[in-house]
Formats: sequence, structure tokens, C-alpha cells
Amino acid sequence: MYFFHLLSITVLPNLPSFLLAHSGHNDQALLSEETDWATRHMAEEHHISNFDPGAFFTLHDFDSSLSWTADEIRRMYGLDDESMKGVDESKKAEVVRKTLEVFDRDVDGVIEKEEWMNGWRGGKRLEDFGLGPGHHGDDEYEYEIHHFEKFHDENTKEEDLTHPEDIEHFRKHEEMEAAAEHQEELDRMPIVEQNIPQKFRRY
Repeated sequence: MYFFHLLSITVLPNLPSFLLAHSGHNDQALLSEETDWATRHMAEEHHISNFDPGAFFTLHDFDSSLSWTADEIRRMYGLDDESMKGVDESKKAEVVRKTLEVFDRDVDGVIEKEEWMNGWRGGKRLEDFGLGPGHHGDDEYEYEIHHFEKFHDENTKEEDLTHPEDIEHFRKHEEMEAAAEHQEELDRMPIVEQNIPQKFRRY
């Protein structure tokens, strides 16, 4: 089926190995009100309940540089996700600034893995800024984690995917496919008329 083929080639191969072995649907049940933000993030966003600070750092070291930049902190907290469009930039800057203040001990603008590990062992934790669990996956990953795994399973048929989230997900795919087909048509044209300034066009 197209949907499950798409899910297998776009989502699963891009996940780190320790994510593919996540604990399943009951991770969130293990959380309490006192659970720190990083542990909650791993459970809700990645379905991993056995929190490991080293694995957490590696997962969010998006460029594999052994350090977190300001951009990676933004991405970790999901500040560039669509759901954060209504959050003021000053609030997003505050998230980055306060996170660096806690863990960036040499004040060089990045958090090295050693700084993170030393801070964690010393009892320092990522602050919960009240902006949610931190969505930072692509659309396929977010759909699988936050909807498909909760309401569907491997036995779900395509005709059963009738929730508003399912419909919106497929609508986005249709738009992407239509855009790709349109681009293919343009690529096949020797001259793209729309790219010629009006005054140079001949009729």
C-alpha cells in the first residue's frame, strides 16, 4: 500500500538506531508532573522511556559536531516548528539564552558534550519553558509519532485512515506530488515562459 511504503522509505531509515528500539505506546504513562523536560521530550517525541543523557545529546547534535549551537537548541525545543509560529522571537531567544547560561560553562556560545554531561551529573536540567514537548521531526515523523502510533497500527487499511489528521496528512502529500509533477513539466520545457520578463516575450 502506498502509505505504508511511503512511511517505510521516508521515516524509518532516517531514525537513529536507538530510536528504532523505542519502548512503544506506554512511555507517557510513566511520566509524572515532576518529570524534567528532557525526559518528557524523549518519551513524548521519541517514545523512549529509558532516558540516557549521552544518547539525548547525540540525538540532538544534528550536525554531529559534538556540540549544540544556538540553532540546534532552537530545533531541539521545536522553536521553528509550525506550531511555534505564534511565539514571539524574544521568547525563543530567551530559551536559547537561558539554556546556554546553564550548560555553556566556558561561554563560547555552544554547549559541548562534556559540558552537557558534567552539567547533567551535577543536577542541571533543561528548563521547561511551557512551549510543549519540542516538535522537531519532519512531517512524516511527527505524523507517525503523534497520530499513527496512537490511533492506528500495522493492520490499519488505507480506507480506515479517516481522521482529520490523516486527511490533512494525505492532502499535504497530494500538494507535494502536484508540485513535483509541475516542476517536471517545466524541466522538460526547453524554455520556461514564466521565467521570461514580460517585455521580452513574443506573441
